[in-house]
Amino acid sequence: MNDAASTRDGLPPWTMALGLGGLIPFIACTAVMLAVPEAGTRDLAGRALLGYGAVILSFLGGVHWGLVLQGPTSRGARMLVIGVMPSLAGWIALLLPFESAAAIQVGAFGAFWLYEHRVLGPAVLPPAYLALRRRLTLGVIASLGLALMAPSL
Repeated sequence: MNDAASTRDGLPPWTMALGLGGLIPFIACTAVMLAVPEAGTRDLAGRALLGYGAVILSFLGGVHWGLVLQGPTSRGARMLVIGVMPSLAGWIALLLPFESAAAIQVGAFGAFWLYEHRVLGPAVLPPAYLALRRRLTLGVIASLGLALMAPSL
């Protein structure tokens, strides 16, 4: 990575801000689901939440494709195959009722986080990226978990 184009933690400039900004739709949709009593509005917010979750799951898999495309690696084939799993999970979730879909997305975000941290780790992914992913994944899972509780709150 070009030193001039990276911050002191090794990530490109704006990575943290853009990553945290990416939590805004999760938080906003969940807040609507928790705060608005009207079922139609809550349903729309829930669909928006799941749609955005599916997009972000695809984005996470795309990161791994990008890594493989940078050059040959002994893990390349496995990373490509596992890199499509988040997209498939997000897509399947969109076909299901909200409760099932949100639970699948919680599982998909959690499982991909575990894969990145426990299987690939800092040997493949920069430690600063892993730290950022940990924070963002916690935010996503918390939002989806709260949204799952919205009908009962």
